[in-house]
Amino acid sequence: MRAVWADERRFGIWLEIETLACEGMAEIGLISKAEAVAIREKGRFSISEVQEIERRTNHDVIAFLENVAEYVGPEARWIHFGLTSSDILDTALAVQLTESADLLLNELAALRTQVAKQALRYRRAPMIGRSHGIHAEPITFGLKMAVMFDEFHRAEVRLLNARKTVAVGKLSGAVGTHAHLDPRVERYVCERLGLAPDKLSTQVIQRDRHAEFSTTLAVIASSIDRWATEFRHLQRTEVLELEEYFSPGQKGSSAMPHKRNPITGERLSGLARVVRGNAIAALENVALWHERDISHSSVERIILPDSCILLDYMLATLTKLVDGLQVYPERMEHNLQLTRGLYFSQTLLLALAERGLARQTAYEAVQRAAMRTWQGDADFLTEVKREPEITRVLTPAEIDQICSLERHFRYVDETFEELGIEKSAHSAARTGERPPDPA
Repeated sequence: MRAVWADERRFGIWLEIETLACEGMAEIGLISKAEAVAIREKGRFSISEVQEIERRTNHDVIAFLENVAEYVGPEARWIHFGLTSSDILDTALAVQLTESADLLLNELAALRTQVAKQALRYRRAPMIGRSHGIHAEPITFGLKMAVMFDEFHRAEVRLLNARKTVAVGKLSGAVGTHAHLDPRVERYVCERLGLAPDKLSTQVIQRDRHAEFSTTLAVIASSIDRWATEFRHLQRTEVLELEEYFSPGQKGSSAMPHKRNPITGERLSGLARVVRGNAIAALENVALWHERDISHSSVERIILPDSCILLDYMLATLTKLVDGLQVYPERMEHNLQLTRGLYFSQTLLLALAERGLARQTAYEAVQRAAMRTWQGDADFLTEVKREPEITRVLTPAEIDQICSLERHFRYVDETFEELGIEKSAHSAARTGERPPDPA
């Protein structure tokens, strides 16, 4: 990812755009094909020389053009013919953003493969589901990972959409009118770069496109934050249903030798704040003066490479974290039993309603049994069997039959099949499989 944003790559794309423009002009007879061939063969640049010229000109594109002209010779008069700096800058930026998106899509596919493997491994490992941080009803750790798998599928779809939005170039001149260069040249260049020509640009490609891309990265970063936070909570000493991998020789605290801290998840949560902050700056860039001002440029030189590089790192790091998760099913089972069966309260409520008991009456009866369980030593089903309103319509044997974990997990396999988790775990890493390109 760093290579995509390095000076070598940036200037290389600039040179390719300028060269393609000359070849496009040769195609329509504006210059000779021999001149276009000479530009292709002799065109080159030196980063150090460009930087030296820029110290004098205080203009990066002019410095680049001067340097290339020194290598090309007389044919260089056709380089940048009819173009403005933003034709090169914005078209090159589109190439860099699409290349970055492709790398990020590969990272997302790798992440989903690891998540799918964990989901399958723990498909039926029971644990308590929590709402408001309080025990609710049973789930499995596999289902929790399936939620993660599905969330990052949406991330893939969003990123494909954002990639399509920014995959546009322009060679339309100083205010977007093609006043000095035939639109056919723009189409020629964009087609060969894998871009679509912007239907209508000003001096720049409109920045709502880049804002969409940046906010998409921020949403993906927020999903990473969401799962890093989830894993951090599950590693708390009082919960300890899983841990980040703690390598031999690793240290958790300079003061307390016993500490095993979720530092990777904390790092990911912190970096997500940076990517979200960059998205705010991208939104601020949308409002430019008239056909263009330059207020967006300095911002984008920071936020776009930084967000792409950061998100690439975050996805790779989360993939490694998921792959190395230390999962403790016995602890999940222990925590599941902390409320002594209270998680069956809704199951009983619905069973009583099915038997004809008024919902309010059923609710109050189940709640009475639940409150005694909270405050006493008996388990929930024992207290339920002491409730006359309940035992009037359900026998003790029926209560035991109704209150089973299997009732909560009966659709797990169907859910996994619907999400395609098994297929992803076994094939996505090998085939580079990605979601279909959105229309």
